[in-house]
Amino acid sequence: MKGKQYSGGCLCGHIRFTAHGVAANPHSCSCSNCQKHSGAPSLCWVEFPRDAVEWTGTGGTPAVYRSSDYSSRSFCPHCGSTLGAIDDEPTVALVTGSFDDGDLPELRPVSHSYVDGCAAWWKIEGAV
Repeated sequence: MKGKQYSGGCLCGHIRFTAHGVAANPHSCSCSNCQKHSGAPSLCWVEFPRDAVEWTGTGGTPAVYRSSDYSSRSFCPHCGSTLGAIDDEPTVALVTGSFDDGDLPELRPVSHSYVDGCAAWWKIEGAV
């Protein structure tokens, strides 16, 4: 595989991934599925073509839960960590909190889906 390489995985290390190439569509989402999947008011994602993501840990591919007509949420069957979504289309969306280096500029969200789903207290006044 060519291009930049990103690595990450779950809390216990059972599920690991390596993603190659360009991190596309970095965004946050506050839809009810993302909130339930993460337990947080918003979840940050970045997308890769399915063939650019390798599941490299001893656990192989993550467990999945069919969450919509076109996608399944992925997670570690051992520790329960949220890893992302595997779409029917050739896309894997990985949550940015699962990357080993989550501070990369290309992982910073540039849009926010379902912003109206955020709780009223979500925006912290005076926060940087």
